[in-house]
Amino acid sequence: MAKKKRSFAWSPLRALMKRQGANIVARDAVDVLIAQLEEEATALTKQALSFAEHAKRKKITKDDMLLAIKYM
Repeated sequence: MAKKKRSFAWSPLRALMKRQGANIVARDAVDVLIAQLEEEATALTKQALSFAEHAKRKKITKDDMLLAIKYM
């Protein structure tokens, strides 16, 4: 079975879940979390890009990302 190309690593997310008290987590549960994070990151990036383009810039800045987070 071929591995899926992911934007987020499995182990750090699993460690984050463990720090929150989830000692036993199924691999597919982490996969669902990764899919959700990728979806959210994509949407935020698109929104931030629209703010940068509106300001006639090519570079997405911290302020663009903060605005995207605020309005999403």
